[in-house]
Amino acid sequence: MKNLLALTALAIAVAPAAAVPVWGQCGGQGYTGSTVCDAGSTCVFSNQYYSQCLPGTATTTATTTVGTTTGTTTSTAPPSSTGCANRTKFKYFGVNQSGAEFGSATWPGTWGKDFIFPAPSSIDYFVGKGFNFFRVPFQMERLVAPATGITGPFSSAYLANLTATINYITGKGAFAALDPHNFMIYNNAPISNTADFQTFWTNLAGQFKSNSKVIFDVMNEPNGIPASTAFALNQAAVNGIRASGATSQLILVEGTSWTGAWTWVSSGNSAVFGAIKDPNNNVAIQMHQYLDSDGSGTSATCVSSTIGAERLAAATAWLQANNLKGFLGEIGAGNNAACISAVSGALCSMQQSGVWIGASWWAAGPWWPADYFTSIEPPNGLSIAQVLPQALLPYL
Repeated sequence: MKNLLALTALAIAVAPAAAVPVWGQCGGQGYTGSTVCDAGSTCVFSNQYYSQCLPGTATTTATTTVGTTTGTTTSTAPPSSTGCANRTKFKYFGVNQSGAEFGSATWPGTWGKDFIFPAPSSIDYFVGKGFNFFRVPFQMERLVAPATGITGPFSSAYLANLTATINYITGKGAFAALDPHNFMIYNNAPISNTADFQTFWTNLAGQFKSNSKVIFDVMNEPNGIPASTAFALNQAAVNGIRASGATSQLILVEGTSWTGAWTWVSSGNSAVFGAIKDPNNNVAIQMHQYLDSDGSGTSATCVSSTIGAERLAAATAWLQANNLKGFLGEIGAGNNAACISAVSGALCSMQQSGVWIGASWWAAGPWWPADYFTSIEPPNGLSIAQVLPQALLPYL
């Protein structure tokens, strides 16, 4: 929304308009609509560019001035407290930093041509906003060549770049999740050997066991395999990570059916993942959730403004019933009012539940095209202008 700074510095009175529905915009620099919210909600200041109608009855003033650099919309409380009561903040909250997994058909490929690592400036941007978590996808075939298999030696060049990214993130005081973004497929075949997968994770965790801010994400979105197979591979990975000497770091496990929250029960994951065992009791169940009609994250149209909380409800209940912690490793939606409301509702329901310890937006990364609707890569990713201030920052 930086283009608002180019507006002329003339104060323009806001014309009367109909009441703004809950979650809608009610103020901010350049805003010319109504500042009156529907009954049961109030206009709450988020930043100089945006105020939002949130549930609650706190006394609020919402005078909007167009073209100034200060804005005058004020509130007695920030959106995080008035808009989502009785919440528990996430321990981990941030973004995916995509790029090193690009060009999956080209192995090993060339850095800067087939794949890219995150820009330090992007990490700096989000740390500056207050985020403390970055999920870093990578391609297994680039780290361990198909010629040697997943138990083989690591590529020194790829590992060096991956390590540099991880160390940059953790050097900023944030957490970094290592994410083999392979869908439980290696060298074009499903991973099925639990012993080999355990060895892979023993070897990889051993490289990062001394960094307490590293998180181990066992495998991105297994699919096409039974939940029991996904569980066995995840359990083997947990065993391998702990065997490496990495005893303190968080481990994230993912189920089959793309680890979808809305399919957690129907996929069979709920029947087996309650038995996950970690000798150090520091494991969380990672799920993903998109809000378009098929849950794929390929459409900017959300089913409804409430679909976020609705699709998480069964998974949240399962986590509570099994005394387990959840982590929403991917969430993404369109840059429109319905989707922003749906994302906000999802995050609010998670923080109110007490069982979700973290979440991360899909995705930052330097190579997303300009029209990729969930890109949050600064400065111009399509999720920067509205999704970031309206749906994400209030839940820090």
